[in-house]
Amino acid sequence: MASFSRRRISSFNLSFLDIMFCGFGAVVLLVLIINTHTLTRRSERLADIEEDLQQAEMEQRLMGAHLERQLADISQLESSLSALQRTRSNFLEELEGVENKIVAGQKQSAEEQIAALRDELQRLEKELQVVTQQKEAQRQAGRQVRAFVGSGNRQYLTGLRLDGQRVLILVDSSASMLDRRIVDVVRRKVLDENSRRAAPKWQKAISTVEWLVANLPQTSLIQIHHFNTSVVPLTEGDAPGWTAVTRFDEIDTMISELKKLAPLGGTNLEAPFLRARSLSPQPDNIVLITDGLPTQGKGGARSNTIDGAGRVKLFQRAVKNLPAKIPVNTILFPMEGDPLAASLFWQLAVDSGGSFFTPTRDWP
Repeated sequence: MASFSRRRISSFNLSFLDIMFCGFGAVVLLVLIINTHTLTRRSERLADIEEDLQQAEMEQRLMGAHLERQLADISQLESSLSALQRTRSNFLEELEGVENKIVAGQKQSAEEQIAALRDELQRLEKELQVVTQQKEAQRQAGRQVRAFVGSGNRQYLTGLRLDGQRVLILVDSSASMLDRRIVDVVRRKVLDENSRRAAPKWQKAISTVEWLVANLPQTSLIQIHHFNTSVVPLTEGDAPGWTAVTRFDEIDTMISELKKLAPLGGTNLEAPFLRARSLSPQPDNIVLITDGLPTQGKGGARSNTIDGAGRVKLFQRAVKNLPAKIPVNTILFPMEGDPLAASLFWQLAVDSGGSFFTPTRDWP
């Protein structure tokens, strides 16, 4: 029979076991403490999550309600817009109908009114034109010392110097003043005096003198001389004086004497230029009415014919007899077969400070 020996229990072993149990208890206690803290934090976290969920749910419900209201407002606006568009379409249709009615009903009336206004405008323009012409005629009449009305009341800007205190008018009364063509001059100069006086070219020269006198300044003094082979004043006496343009009786007498003349003879330009130099006091403006270069000199005609070069020499000789520094204004009625006349008289106007004018057939 086996025998059991008793082991001896050491105090060290008991202490080790105590330490182990104490450590295990401390661990258990630490675990319990940690679990308790963890559970507390988990509960707090769950509470926060639940609160956040409730907040999100509330916000979602609020957002849904706001969205519903926005959708309702949008739907209402769309309905209003559709109603406005329908109203606009209806209004445009009504407006178009009214316009069509107006156009259809008033087009003829409007055209009649426009035509009436145009007629009234034309009538007013005509009245204005008549009044303007009357005003201009009165203004010109106020400036003129004598009344002179040409064909159709025509007035022209001639460029002539119608000024000066003493104006000498020299009128060519030679046979060439009967017509523009040589063959017609030859035919007319064999006619009687009445027929020569009625020659259109000569009548135009007389009308030119009347126009000049009518347009001179009221302060001017004049003398009128006619010339062919010699020069003759249109007033009585050997040394006639200057006549004021406002002395109408004497001016009428001069014009009457001029109308009695019947052009005849050749053209001597030296004689009227010498007469201008011999006047005392001398003129300060000369108006020459002629139709071409001279055909005779101071000594008379040397032959029955003369060529162009001879006429130029006679002209140059005559110009030397003009008084110095006095403008010569030439009114030239063109003559057939005298092509150099225009250029020479124009040069005379330039040299003397006067003017040169070739009138149209219906002037003045």
